[in-house]
Amino acid sequence: MEELKKQILELLESAKGGLDRERLKNGLKLTASAEIVELGKTLDQMEEDDDLIRTSNNRYKTLEQAGYVKGILKINKRGTGFVDRPDQPSILIRVPDQKDALNGDTVLTKPIPDLNPETGEVSYTGTVIKVLKRAHTHVIGTYVDTVYGLRFLPDDIHLQSVRMDITAPSDFRPIPGLKVMMQVVKYGSPLHLEVVKTLGNKDDPGVDILSVLLDYDIVMEFPEDAMKQAEAIPQEVQPSEMEGRVNLTEDTIVTIDGNDSKDFDDAVGVQENENGWLLKVSIADVSHYVTEGSPLDQEAEKRGCSTYVTDRVVPMLPHILSNGICSLNPHVVRLTNTCEMQVRKDGSIASYKLYPSFMRSAERMTYDHVNEILQGNAERKAQYEHLGNLFETLAACADAIRAHRKQKGAIDFDTTESEILCDEKGHPYEIRPKHHGHAEEMIEDCMIAANVCVADFMHKHEFPCVYRIHEEPQKKKLQDFMKLSYLLGVPFSSKDLSPKSVQQYLLGCKDSEEYPVLSQQLLRTMAKARYDSVCAGHFGLAEPEYLHFTSPIRRYPDLIVHRMLRKYDYEHFQGNPSADQKKMQAYSESSSERERASQNAEFDCDDMKKAEYMMDHIGETAEGIITTVTNFGFFVQLPNTVEGMVRVNTMSDDFYHFDEKKMCLRGERTRAEYRVGQTVKIKVLGASKDAKTVDFGLQNMKAVRKPAPVSAGKKYTARSRAARKSEQVEEPYSSYDYGKHFRYGRDARRKQNGRKKYR
Repeated sequence: MEELKKQILELLESAKGGLDRERLKNGLKLTASAEIVELGKTLDQMEEDDDLIRTSNNRYKTLEQAGYVKGILKINKRGTGFVDRPDQPSILIRVPDQKDALNGDTVLTKPIPDLNPETGEVSYTGTVIKVLKRAHTHVIGTYVDTVYGLRFLPDDIHLQSVRMDITAPSDFRPIPGLKVMMQVVKYGSPLHLEVVKTLGNKDDPGVDILSVLLDYDIVMEFPEDAMKQAEAIPQEVQPSEMEGRVNLTEDTIVTIDGNDSKDFDDAVGVQENENGWLLKVSIADVSHYVTEGSPLDQEAEKRGCSTYVTDRVVPMLPHILSNGICSLNPHVVRLTNTCEMQVRKDGSIASYKLYPSFMRSAERMTYDHVNEILQGNAERKAQYEHLGNLFETLAACADAIRAHRKQKGAIDFDTTESEILCDEKGHPYEIRPKHHGHAEEMIEDCMIAANVCVADFMHKHEFPCVYRIHEEPQKKKLQDFMKLSYLLGVPFSSKDLSPKSVQQYLLGCKDSEEYPVLSQQLLRTMAKARYDSVCAGHFGLAEPEYLHFTSPIRRYPDLIVHRMLRKYDYEHFQGNPSADQKKMQAYSESSSERERASQNAEFDCDDMKKAEYMMDHIGETAEGIITTVTNFGFFVQLPNTVEGMVRVNTMSDDFYHFDEKKMCLRGERTRAEYRVGQTVKIKVLGASKDAKTVDFGLQNMKAVRKPAPVSAGKKYTARSRAARKSEQVEEPYSSYDYGKHFRYGRDARRKQNGRKKYR
């Protein structure tokens, strides 16, 4: 059916006015009765799934041909909604036209153009025709005392103005500060909710993180049937399980991970030879234990990935597996799948082979210890003397791989992650940039090389697979960046856009003061990497084929790749792959969705803890760099990675206008400007753990002075023009604006695929 759907859409796209069933049948050259019946079923299914539209005269059209748009509804604090479109203006959805849709719902709408005769600009409005997918199946919130009595206040700010009708068990007794989880029983106005779980007092240790996790459907507990299956698996490899596998137990192979890691799913070994290096990347064979359709598999698919938040890990697999038989723990035999690569001296891969294996890790190494060895620490080198020059050889091999990847055009945005340290009660006491040394880089290089080889193999043999794809940036975002880069004096051109051109641009401005901002803003233009059953290449890595193979304990797509590799290569499955191919697309979509949920939970927890940390530092001053400028203020990032907002209503020395063209705030009287890239001294005015926000004020700011405008007497009207565009322009200083832009910048910093858990 999937192939037929694709053919139908291609045929419809070539016909402007749409086609009826008869013309579709003829266009697809279907003659057999079974084929015609299948066509009818497929069209009905596509109509039900909103993949196409049937008009009143029974003609079928694609959504685009019929003028419909699928998108995510975003609602601001005032209640006004909009649906974003790639490289096109957003569609305004006013409150009465939203029907029962909520913020974050995937909706179907039809944009109606509206020409502004004064400016010549075209805006678009629409009505929610249908809610295709609900973003909220439950609501997390807190009972609070108000002038109207005890009230349930949702954590999600977009739900706080929604009318709600709540039912609860007879023994439920709400008290101020009680955190609860409610299930959505019925959508509409009011929204019908039912209390399903009490989480504890909002100030109890750990309840804050738990609330965020549950809000994204991330749960710690595993179902009983999944736990029973996990507990029934032997915790030692049986002799029969080693049959048919390559014995690597005599090889010097180690795992290299962070200090706190307990699940080791990748190990490396390397030998130098006359042609370069023989590199072996061995990955835990989780697919041997988590079989298709089993309770463990169903739960792993549901979770999609492990989630790493400030003070805990929510694993994709039970700890008895992820830290036990599936983990490549030192000095014990484990089942693996190995990618063996002959790496040339220039870092290119001369050849590779994939095979099932079993190994014994010689040591559990940490990044810190390996970095010390590479830096020549005599004590650490003596501690691991029995491993010989393994790490020096591995570093030379990995450095060559990285150099070759950069030569091909792989982009390195040089982003900074946050490290948040908390006490035993979960209160943050230090925030700092996370350090990445040589050891972290070389493991990343080895894993990417293995991912590329496996992707090449799966694509070459046309085996069903889940690929990791990264598409080219959207034109509109590139145009915005080009404008910013011009204003900062380091212009970027999108002609002949390629990974190489982006890489060369970043290298060209590496030593400039504007580099941190340019790198971050350019990263924001990049599309988000996602999973797909079609191999569409990875723009950021400059690779035509790429997938995730190296973390099957932590990512479901990796587990699927191992399973398909086993089925189609090791076991030589000869049946029709169409059923598996259909599953690959479903796995891709669900894995992408769960990855986004996991990342958003991590981001929210980080923001919450950063705000909690800054609550202890109100009144202090620091220097930071302006990262984003809006009509209601600008965002400043401190050296410790905390980002806060300077609101224009705190800038009392002048009245400031937002110059959209120059992307700066300019004083009406003084002509002082605040723009991206400026260093400013700030004072911490406030912070809110609940809102996950930090507020700054300016302290002794040396503003850039500009001469008076050439056309004296011409009144500045940029702000009023922006306000007249449409109701998409949000209220200045609104907390929703703040959250939206805060998340925007935060997401950009974490898009880089070099992070181990997302690579």
